[in-house]
Amino acid sequence: MSLFHFLRNRSSFNPFVVSVTLSFVLLVIGIALLIPQQAETVLNAAKTGIFKNFSWFYILAFSAFFFLLALSVSSFGNIKLGSNEEEPEFSFWSWLAMLFAAGMGVGLMFFGVAEPLTHYLSPITEGGSGARQQDALLHTLFHWGVHAWSVYAAMALALAYFAFRYKLPLSLRSCFYPLLKEKIDGKAGDIIDILALVATLFGIITTLGFGATQLGAGLAQIGWISENTFSVQTVVIFAVMGLAVASAASGIGKGVKILSEMNLTLAFVLMVFVLATGPTLHLLSAFNDNLGTYLSNLVQLSFKTYSYEQNHTEWFGGWTILYWAWWCSWAPFVGLFIARISRGRTIREFIFGVLAVPSLFCVIWFTIFGDTAIWINDHVVAGALGALTGTPEKLLFRFLEYLPLPTLTGLVSLMVIALFFITSADSGIYVLNNIASRDKSLIAPRWQAVMWGLLMSAAAIVLLRFGGLPTLQTMTLIVALPFALLMLIMCFSLWRGLNADHKYFTTAVTPSSVYWSGDNWQDRLERMLNQTQEQDILKFLKTTALPAMRELGEELSDKYSLSVNIQTHFDREEPAVEFTIHKESLRDFMYGIKTIKREVSEQLIKDGHLPHIRHNVTYEPYTYFFDGRSGYDVQYMNRRELIADILKQYERYLNLLTDVGQELMSHQQTELAE
Repeated sequence: MSLFHFLRNRSSFNPFVVSVTLSFVLLVIGIALLIPQQAETVLNAAKTGIFKNFSWFYILAFSAFFFLLALSVSSFGNIKLGSNEEEPEFSFWSWLAMLFAAGMGVGLMFFGVAEPLTHYLSPITEGGSGARQQDALLHTLFHWGVHAWSVYAAMALALAYFAFRYKLPLSLRSCFYPLLKEKIDGKAGDIIDILALVATLFGIITTLGFGATQLGAGLAQIGWISENTFSVQTVVIFAVMGLAVASAASGIGKGVKILSEMNLTLAFVLMVFVLATGPTLHLLSAFNDNLGTYLSNLVQLSFKTYSYEQNHTEWFGGWTILYWAWWCSWAPFVGLFIARISRGRTIREFIFGVLAVPSLFCVIWFTIFGDTAIWINDHVVAGALGALTGTPEKLLFRFLEYLPLPTLTGLVSLMVIALFFITSADSGIYVLNNIASRDKSLIAPRWQAVMWGLLMSAAAIVLLRFGGLPTLQTMTLIVALPFALLMLIMCFSLWRGLNADHKYFTTAVTPSSVYWSGDNWQDRLERMLNQTQEQDILKFLKTTALPAMRELGEELSDKYSLSVNIQTHFDREEPAVEFTIHKESLRDFMYGIKTIKREVSEQLIKDGHLPHIRHNVTYEPYTYFFDGRSGYDVQYMNRRELIADILKQYERYLNLLTDVGQELMSHQQTELAE
């Protein structure tokens, strides 16, 4: 049996997607094993090329994700990720714990001490100690705050919206439905899944590398092993991945939920311990300062490419651009996971939960760990802690040695890292199975979890062995670039989908349906199922609208002595008729009906289930009024119904004369006279 037939018959995989992805990953592993020096040279050249030519694109792309803030305050924010009656599957606390543990857990433990201290001692910060410390925390929070979570939120929102609102499969290809329509089920959808699968794999693999090196350093620091060697890191990767595979087999609602809540609790306890035993008052004051500095500089940093500060471009590429690539590579993984647990929430609640709450937690976390580390480095150990920035995996455990109970806190930290490690890998296996599946409703066989675990472990070990963490980061940088472009297109697709959703649920019944009693329904049905053309609307204006206006005009002028004028404009580009009642001191009342042309989608014309749609344009008689309000289609009204509609609008006009409308219309009349 060929590999293709095996994948088709014995797995939930899409054979084409998985075959291409596996071939690419195995090719990367093979090159790293057979020609490591040449591979490193090529990777470094690619890294340099991306830094030089595409840094601006990463910065601009990430800033574009601010459109989420616009969605949250717009009417779109009320839309639910699911039917209007659905309620969230998980409680708010469980939801936050799961999205946070999957999103950044290992990274926060690895960089919580290392990044602020590294920036503090780097040329990117200037001035005295206080100014440098403030700048160090500012750049750290910029990397871990709203921008990072906005990438996750954009991906998760698109996935959840099209899956739970449009009832499409929970997959990345579904996010492009407004643009590709049924093509998402073909090769275009397969290519999208391949890009997502490759980006996700290397994003998780990079995280495995960080987690393995830090766990090894922690074991060495507390004396369980003599040295953090490559062999130790290999054992750590296989041990953690084995636990992750076992957890994945128990299901997302059990394994990930329990581990996430446990881990977030331990991380919170560790954070409170550092706050209580460190320079507490300094940290409480620094939190306000850090939050304010971050918010006040957010827009400026969002677009900063250091084009006028060439001496900082190396730092910019090695930190900001690498982070942006890392978040992009994690977006399918974290986004799909967050989408899976977010059914039933409104878009506004979703954006607030995914952006504001985790970002605020990051400010608290880095303030407590980062500011404490800088304070210890300057006031306790005279720079000894800063001397370890070249080996960031050791910094957390060395930092804890300068606080009470170092052995206990070291063990807790090891447990937190391991649990974050497991939940990330666990969630990753679930997401990889989903992306690679030909049918998202299929339950993946357990051997697929084992396969992903072995593949990720092997790739992480090989790349660590022949290049270390920089090689892992470079691979992430390369595969994330095309995916960043894909995400921008996805955001446009989401906007299209939301507009269609809003129009669908806010479109009211036409006024002609309000008046209709059901008489002559066969005639009305025939008109509904035939596209009206310009000659049809002209006939309506001449035989229905104009007689109705004349009948009403005679009644108003003969019985009530009102000055009524009826005008026809059949020679215009948009033929129209107008019914006007003149007022001496106020703006005239005017009710008009004009012919408007609408384009018809090519897809509807080709749809065999809609045989009545044959023309690429259709025409409608649309009302317009004296005050510029939006009109509506009146093509189904008869003469009596049109008279009633004109009187309804005239009654509104008269009611407004007793209120603010009198002042407004008088003012408008004065302007017209001038």
